[in-house]
Amino acid sequence: MFLAFLKPTLRANNPLRVAGASGGRFTWNWLRRDLNVVGFGLIGWLAPSSIPAINGKSLTGLFFESIGNELAHFPTPPALTSQFWLWLVTWHLGLFICLTFGQIGFKGRTEDYFER
Repeated sequence: MFLAFLKPTLRANNPLRVAGASGGRFTWNWLRRDLNVVGFGLIGWLAPSSIPAINGKSLTGLFFESIGNELAHFPTPPALTSQFWLWLVTWHLGLFICLTFGQIGFKGRTEDYFER
């Protein structure tokens, strides 16, 4: 054809697609939910957070005590200056960090990511 020389011979590739960047080990089921991680992670966080290290009280005890104090005046929400918010954020941050590292460690070990 007369205009055949105007057709590009190369196709433009997607610049965001990097072939083989994960070494072929990436799975689309990236969450891979496992109840072992939840169970061991919860136990792994409850044990150290139950050590009486804050003026003879544990973080878990302080958190549950603050829940009870706030439930005593239930229809009224906790004040912004209440210790409840400190214990809530601290306790849950520790729990989520423990669960995240548990997921990384448990799945990494079962899928041989840490072998030499």
